[in-house]
Amino acid sequence: MADLLGSILSSMEKPPTIGEEEKKKAKKQREQLEKLQAQEKAAKAKFRKRIVDEVNKFINDSTRTRHKFEAMDKMARTIVHDVAEVAGLTSFSFGEDENDRYVMLFKKEFAPSDEELEAYRRGEDWDPSKADEIKRRKEAHVEEASSSQVSHKVVPMTNYKDKYKHLIGDTSAKAAAQITTANKAYGFVPSENKRDQRSIEEVQNEIRAKKRQKTEDSTPEAAQSSSNEDQ
Repeated sequence: MADLLGSILSSMEKPPTIGEEEKKKAKKQREQLEKLQAQEKAAKAKFRKRIVDEVNKFINDSTRTRHKFEAMDKMARTIVHDVAEVAGLTSFSFGEDENDRYVMLFKKEFAPSDEELEAYRRGEDWDPSKADEIKRRKEAHVEEASSSQVSHKVVPMTNYKDKYKHLIGDTSAKAAAQITTANKAYGFVPSENKRDQRSIEEVQNEIRAKKRQKTEDSTPEAAQSSSNEDQ
């Protein structure tokens, strides 16, 4: 059995082995890749150092409130944003096309307004004096528009007196209606218009009298009924 298995294994083809040339080629490719990665890392470090120096120069210059970088790719803009955040600055990217996008830095105490940001997004230069003039014109226009508005009085198409003329006649409804006067004791209805003008005490006395009368009337009937039962 062992001889049979050994003969089968010896008859099988051995897996191909990597030659020396292939090994050297793979090693060379790996070295080139590592070299490119090291060069890219060094280039990023050099670029970051240049950005840090430029940002520090901007921060130390008290006469400047903003700083604009040249157009750069996305990776470079990421480094600029990172350096700006570490330095405590505000940064924005502007530009329509990817190749034309650039980063602008602002000092915290001189943060840009919404109008300024909109101007940069449109690709325009920011002019504070021109922006103030435009703002004043807009405010004046709004004030003029609000002052020119005239309140229109709504006039009904028909008169209610004409509609109900067959009921109230030609005289006004107010003149035809009974005018009521305020009365502190009974609210807003005059006492002479009330049907029952008795006081509360008079009403209660009358109710008690009716109850007594009813009780007196029922007593003889009960006595008579009791005498009939006795008979």
